[in-house]
Amino acid sequence: MTPYKSCLKALKLGKRIPKLEPDISKNVYFSYHYAMNVIKGRFILAEPTISKDAYYSYCYARDIIKGKWKQAEPTISKDAYYSCCYAKDIIKGKFILAEPTISKDAEYSFRYALYVIKGRFILAEPAISKNAHYSYWYARYIIEGKLPDFMHNQMILENNEYTRKYIEFISKNPDSPNNIK
Repeated sequence: MTPYKSCLKALKLGKRIPKLEPDISKNVYFSYHYAMNVIKGRFILAEPTISKDAYYSYCYARDIIKGKWKQAEPTISKDAYYSCCYAKDIIKGKFILAEPTISKDAEYSFRYALYVIKGRFILAEPAISKNAHYSYWYARYIIEGKLPDFMHNQMILENNEYTRKYIEFISKNPDSPNNIK
C-alpha cells in the first residue's frame, strides 16, 4: 500500500495500524501527519525520514517532541529560515551549528540577532552590509547607533531610501554610546 493510502486509512480509523507504519514511514509528509494526528506522539520508525527535511524536522521538534531534536539539527542547520525558527522557538537561544548558514542571509541574520542573540551577530555583518534594508534595521535595533565602518561605508554607497533613513537616524543620535567607532 502507498504511504498516502496507509496514512488515510489510519486517519479514517483514528488509530494506529502498526502493520502499515513501515509504508507510512517512507514519506516525510505522511509520517509527520501520522505522528501528529494518529499517534499524537513520536513516530520512532519515521524519525530517520522526517529528520532529512528541514521544515518537517522543525515542525516535529516543535509539535511532537516539544523540544530539541539532536538527530535533525544537521538538516535544520542547512536552512536559514528554519534555523532561526528552531533557535527562537525550540532552543530559545543560539543555534551554533546553524550560524554559518544563517550568516549568509541578511534577513535571517538580522532576525537571529534581534530575536535570538538580542545583540550583534558579527559573523553575519558582511552579509547584512550588502543589504541596505537590513543594514538600516540592524543599525537601528541591534547596534542602536552608527554601524561599524565597513558597514557604514557600504550603506553610504547604496544611496537609496534606507541610506537616507540611516543618515537621518545617526544624525539624530551623534553621541549615542552605541555608535561604533
